Amino acid sequence: MIHQKVQLSKKQADGYITPLGTVNMVNAMTDVGMVCCGVFDVGAMEGFGYPAVKVKGSSGPIANVDDLLKANVIEANPSAEKLGVKVGITGRDALELL
Repeated sequence: MIHQKVQLSKKQADGYITPLGTVNMVNAMTDVGMVCCGVFDVGAMEGFGYPAVKVKGSSGPIANVDDLLKANVIEANPSAEKLGVKVGITGRDALELL
């Protein structure tokens, strides 16, 4: 697993890249919630009341934290939506709201 700090406007987030065979599992977390690639089930995280957002890149799989931040939100659970996350914003913008 690779850990990477992500500087946001008001705080830092922790980004993680976990190799899974030929793909990477990528996510970034703040003290409030997380932005993640397509392998995560953000609906399941809602069961714990945890704000979670799924993003999808326009040019293929999410391979690293930079890809995650540039990708667009395709799903946000209700806890994330309550914090202002909307489908279509970037992963970075979603992380700023979390």
